[in-house]
Amino acid sequence: MKLSAPRSFRSRRLDAQLKRALQLAKEDRFEEAEAEARACEAGARRLWLHRRRRAVTWYAKTTATAVACAHGRGDDMLPEMEALIAELDGTTGSVRTLQLLVRNNRAAVLGWQGRHAEAEAESQALLRELSRLKHLTKVWTLELSVLDGLAEALCGLGRHEEAERIARGNLPRAEGRDGAETALHCTLVRSLNGQGRYTEALAEARRFTPKQERGHTGKLDLVTAAALQGLGRHAEAEATARRALADCETRLHPSHPRIREARTLLARITDGPGTAV
Repeated sequence: MKLSAPRSFRSRRLDAQLKRALQLAKEDRFEEAEAEARACEAGARRLWLHRRRRAVTWYAKTTATAVACAHGRGDDMLPEMEALIAELDGTTGSVRTLQLLVRNNRAAVLGWQGRHAEAEAESQALLRELSRLKHLTKVWTLELSVLDGLAEALCGLGRHEEAERIARGNLPRAEGRDGAETALHCTLVRSLNGQGRYTEALAEARRFTPKQERGHTGKLDLVTAAALQGLGRHAEAEATARRALADCETRLHPSHPRIREARTLLARITDGPGTAV
């Protein structure tokens, strides 16, 4: 994210503060990043130029809500994100891209809440809009995130073959982009589990070693455990699911939906044979 050139000492200070928030987010220091972005948002209220005040506020809010979602507090952020989306309606240029970022995060939260049809519809709408912006700005990283969200929504709707096509088809584009590659790879494994192709799913899961990114904590272990369960390897599945749960409880917010997912999977494994997802 880049703001236009600051026009005052206070504006320059806020610009530096926002950059610190983004750097903290990149370092997976979500709590500090959100606090820095909130402080920047509060400081923006004292800017004299209305246009500049609005721009800094929007960037700060987008950053704060994004890191809160990555930490697992999406439910708490949903009302603020919806209000921000409304505020950003009708904007253009780089500010317009902010709205797309917030809408993508909102779609992810809808998926966490089990509102998969709404998440799919929003992801499809975002892809249409991004296709119109490609000639104006670099949006391919955001596009990969939206595609992964779409594939996740399709898995939630039981349309695993479609999800597989999206994940597998876009993995080459995501190669080397740690967050995007990890997300699409885990979604590919999930889609194979959903089709009952557990041997392929396990092979795919074990082919990939993701970078230790806080936002993706436990993701690969969860889909790996589901594949192991589907193959009847319950002891291995339980050990992997327990590791995922321990990692999620250590690194993510207590309300993160992945913690609930890990507990649900672990209960299914320990209760006896069942269907892996």
